Amino acid sequence: MNTLETIRNAAKAGHLMPSTADNLAAWLQAGLPAWAVAGIDELVAQGSWSELNDRFYRYLEFGTGGMRGRTIGVVSTKAEQGRGGANGAPEFAAVGSNVLNDFTLIRATLGLFRHVKGYLGANGSYDAPKLVIAHDVRHFSRHFCELAASTWTKLGGVAFIFDGPRSTPQLSFSVRWLKAHCGVVITASHNPPHDNGFKAYFADGGQVVPPHDKGIVNEVNAVPLSELGAFLAKDISRVIQLGAKADEAYHAVAYRAMLEPELCRKAGIKIAFTNIHGTGAVASVPLLRRAGCEVHVVAEQEAFDGRFPTVKSPNPENAEALSMAVKLAETKGLDLVVGTDPDCDRMGCAVRGRDGSMVLLSGNQIGSLLAEYRLSKYKELGWIPKAGSDRVAIVKTFVTTQLQDAIGRSHGVKVINTLTGFKWIGSKLLGYENTLKSSLLADQGIALDYDATPFATRAKLLQEKSTFYAFGCEESYGYLGNDFVRDKDGNAACLMMAELCAHVKSRGLTVPEYLDSIYLKNGFYLEGVINLYYEGATGAAKIKRILDTYRSAPPEAFGSVKVSKFTDFGMETVKDPDGEQIPKQDLYFVTLDNGMSFAARGSGTEPKMKFYIFARADVKSAADLAAVKGALKTDLDRMKTLVEADAKTRAEG
Repeated sequence: MNTLETIRNAAKAGHLMPSTADNLAAWLQAGLPAWAVAGIDELVAQGSWSELNDRFYRYLEFGTGGMRGRTIGVVSTKAEQGRGGANGAPEFAAVGSNVLNDFTLIRATLGLFRHVKGYLGANGSYDAPKLVIAHDVRHFSRHFCELAASTWTKLGGVAFIFDGPRSTPQLSFSVRWLKAHCGVVITASHNPPHDNGFKAYFADGGQVVPPHDKGIVNEVNAVPLSELGAFLAKDISRVIQLGAKADEAYHAVAYRAMLEPELCRKAGIKIAFTNIHGTGAVASVPLLRRAGCEVHVVAEQEAFDGRFPTVKSPNPENAEALSMAVKLAETKGLDLVVGTDPDCDRMGCAVRGRDGSMVLLSGNQIGSLLAEYRLSKYKELGWIPKAGSDRVAIVKTFVTTQLQDAIGRSHGVKVINTLTGFKWIGSKLLGYENTLKSSLLADQGIALDYDATPFATRAKLLQEKSTFYAFGCEESYGYLGNDFVRDKDGNAACLMMAELCAHVKSRGLTVPEYLDSIYLKNGFYLEGVINLYYEGATGAAKIKRILDTYRSAPPEAFGSVKVSKFTDFGMETVKDPDGEQIPKQDLYFVTLDNGMSFAARGSGTEPKMKFYIFARADVKSAADLAAVKGALKTDLDRMKTLVEADAKTRAEG
């Protein structure tokens, strides 16, 4: 019995999903390289049906962060291991339609090229599509970067790559700096070592949003497997390599995230920094030192390494990932700990408390601290009116703390909530830019070169004709101080946090005390997150059941707490304060009659269901704050338990 017959019999017996069998048959008949065919043969011969279902039940899709998935299988075949790769990786990325490998990467590149070329043609341009690619330190990242660049130039496009790993925010900036038509970052952010990803950007430097994301997906889906073989051999002879000038240009704008950079030098800020084996040290360390900070790098985590061998997860929102940096700070008596994830778009930190211990901050707390400080500083510097303005905005996601909504109200500025994913914040920035340019063209006949316009001038014009973006963030440790970059920026976040620490230190306070002053002004806000991981094909079905039943049978109560309002973003029309409609998405917002609320959504980048719970309590005085914090945490933990139990029941049907 040959492999195809075995596959068909396994499908009849219910071992393989019908879609898995169909995709396997198509791949085996597509003229794959010998190692790929041998890998499939090996899995079939072993009866690795679960592995085959996970690899082939669908084609890897674009989610909120682009295309992301495993590059190394749970079961790695001898054919894939081959001669072995760097840092313990196999020679070849795992074969499969639901895996990020040479085949799915080429397919994605072809789809992106054809969408961009079609878009240019529809707008009367015959320019060769221009692409910039960056990559992180993960297994196969450099290979995927070169393979995508090779594919792009074979198609007739122009491709730029960096001479080594670079951060995601640098890619976002470089797309605009090079006036490219699109960009790609090869990264899986803070995912486990076995993952990698392909994150696409458009000409504005922001991640792709409708209609471009769907346009790319349609083009990708239209690429037949038979086309892929012509692009498997890499040729980077026509690819343009970026060097020092590209770094200098990005560093200059990242530094502009600081509103009063001399504060760090004056306060003598001392920092423990960890890049957790990722790209962060490339820009963050020189930028912090330029600002006058004394930087101590965690030596054990400085080297690029896609295994991330010193941590369970390369995610700076996890205490364990920052533990070495915290120990360094404690040993040397440093003021601040900052850590960045593998592609350096996220930043986590710890600060010194009044008792001398290091205190870890959540993403919600960091964002709230930066929002309060930056709005206050913008007013102090005269950039925005002291009374605030509805032409000034902070932009956040719906699942980010509502404390920032309160901070915006207290400063008299507009607060825009977006769907989850920083691409929606980037989309708002493009809208503000386009509104300004359209207004100036219509009113004065001026065709504004936005990027060439000095930032101070832009800020003034945006407040006159559009909206000035003062700050934006998401709870998952992503922050952006201005619109030079159109994605969250871990490098700039390190600078902003260092400046905030310097400001607080100069006032004789600690950062936790500064945060408490924000609570005393606005009330105490507390958040909790539930992550329910469901891997593979069966896991995807469980996530779908939760999402589907939330729509078909919305929750009515959790214990004795009743639901007072249920908002289905996939069915209802929701508009933001700019009057723009929020795109439809499977996001549910549940308001409870005890004053709490929570949001429910499936992750767009990881195999999990996420719930974000929000609670608030008034604080009458500083003396009451500790008791309020304790009581609210107890209430929130109780609600988390109820929401999680309900979700698990729904998942099992």
